[in-house]
Amino acid sequence: MGNQKKAYLYAAVTVLLWSTVASAFKISLRYLDVLLLLFLASISSTVILFLFLLFLKKLNLLKTLVKKNYLHSALLGFLNPFLYYLVLLKAYSILTAQEALTLNFVWPIMLVLLSIPLLRQKIKTKSILAIVISFFGVFIIATRGNILGFRFTNLTGVSLAVGSSVIWALFWIYNVKDQTDEIVKLFLNFAFGSCFIFLSMLLFSKPQVPSFNGILGGVYIGLFEMGITFLVWLKALKLSKTTAHVTSLIYLVPFLSIVVIHFAVGEKIFLSTIIGLIFIVTGIILQKL
Repeated sequence: MGNQKKAYLYAAVTVLLWSTVASAFKISLRYLDVLLLLFLASISSTVILFLFLLFLKKLNLLKTLVKKNYLHSALLGFLNPFLYYLVLLKAYSILTAQEALTLNFVWPIMLVLLSIPLLRQKIKTKSILAIVISFFGVFIIATRGNILGFRFTNLTGVSLAVGSSVIWALFWIYNVKDQTDEIVKLFLNFAFGSCFIFLSMLLFSKPQVPSFNGILGGVYIGLFEMGITFLVWLKALKLSKTTAHVTSLIYLVPFLSIVVIHFAVGEKIFLSTIIGLIFIVTGIILQKL
């Protein structure tokens, strides 16, 4: 099998795994509060990333880092997994899974907007049009199609879901500037993030013994949303001739996720969700073109 075919295979596995995560979020929140679920997921991801570093004999790279690298990793760990998933999971606890999923998917548009002040990139007229199209999709989802009534179904939940996309975009902008090995970066991010989450649990969560279903959900999210799946995705990007060959497959994730949500979570899929998602993805594709 050629490298490009392997790249497509790794990308397909990534897409399928990420398509289950929205349902895993919603189901797991039935058994655990946001912070405990996030802690279990983050610890699971940290452990699996440490094992990968051990297997790849990259642990020695940690010794080559200086104080500045660790401080930068602490900042990134605060943004992701701590702040990003804290806000996102809270949105999932308020909104339906389909709404939280699709509203969070505007992060590529947020990346463009934040790149203007942070990376001093110029924005073209076509990009403005793409952004307007995507945000019209957000508006459709947020109002469940009642765009003339201008009534948001849950303004707090919508703000959290869209806000999480801003945090994710910020994370990737600052992550690009870090030239550390990718797996080392991920491990440090989750190690520091787990510390922030644990401190937040001590301060804001009531002590609780997690149920088996809750633990299973946390570990699943840690492995297949945060840990292993990122490594598989990085492998796909590495094997592909160009990133464009495989990144286009990511647009399948929200559509497949909606199908999984319907059958696994039992949500009735709103027509407004599908229409809004089409607008969001159309805007993202136009922006990339």
